Amino acid sequence: MDRTKIILDCDPGHDDAVAIMLAGKSPKIDLLGITVVAGNQTLDNTQRNALNVVQCLGLDVPVYAGCGQPMIREKMTAGDIHGKTGLDGPVFEPLTRKLEPEHGVNFIIRTLMESNDPITMVTTGPMTNLGMAIRMEPRIVEKIQRIVLMGGAYTNGNVTPAAEFNIIADADAAYVCFTSGRPITMVGLDVTRKALCYPSIVERMDKVGNKASKLFVDLMKHFCKSQKEVFGWEGGPLHDPITVAYLIDPTVLTTKPMHAEIDIRSTQSYGRTNCDYFGYQKKEPNADVAIDIDVEKFWNMIEEGLRLYS
Repeated sequence: MDRTKIILDCDPGHDDAVAIMLAGKSPKIDLLGITVVAGNQTLDNTQRNALNVVQCLGLDVPVYAGCGQPMIREKMTAGDIHGKTGLDGPVFEPLTRKLEPEHGVNFIIRTLMESNDPITMVTTGPMTNLGMAIRMEPRIVEKIQRIVLMGGAYTNGNVTPAAEFNIIADADAAYVCFTSGRPITMVGLDVTRKALCYPSIVERMDKVGNKASKLFVDLMKHFCKSQKEVFGWEGGPLHDPITVAYLIDPTVLTTKPMHAEIDIRSTQSYGRTNCDYFGYQKKEPNADVAIDIDVEKFWNMIEEGLRLYS
């Protein structure tokens, strides 16, 4: 069976941690490395969080620290959702796993340039690392099979009425990626808000009874509590793992080809993903935008992913 080669670029982040969990043992995914960016928290926090997750799960996957600030704009984080550490909730064993010495952007460039096979780039945080890699070495673009991102929305944002966090945190990097000419699958808030992790889901995953399910439960107890405090929701939307779920089984999502542009000029709408749902502009689609999700199938995939761990 062919496995999809991916680099997972993330900013853990509770939902990023579950994305790592889902990709780490999947027989359909070949996780070449994890690159980390500032986003949900500062780089010091997100890189430590990534190491804690791979150590906790016993994953033999290299972790690389990337960019600690956006390409141009000032840095922003999401501490109200993810806490002071960016991964509040779980109590991890003392950290012994180490970062790789190579910068994350250099790892992306080297891995793509040296690969004989195309590689899928999965981004679940701000797109700074990938945008910088494309700018530093444009030859990598032809080696990218597809960019699958969690970010954006063709309806409403979650930071401003227009913008979703991962895009607004570095819209310039997103602009670089969306204009790269590579196939894009955009998994935005339009579908991720449907994958709410209700208490019944947490209870279901707890019954799996292994180290991965324990980590999932510890993560979701804090994540869902913060989502309720900030947004009033009973269950937190599990945004990031949907990117990996899509690569494991594309039928989990319904997508629609659209022309998508990143707003990097506006004041009110900076960071908006302007997706031409109805084709008003008569421009060639450059993204497959997720418009629906099979929620039951998604949660089944999460449970199956947890069960792959001992």
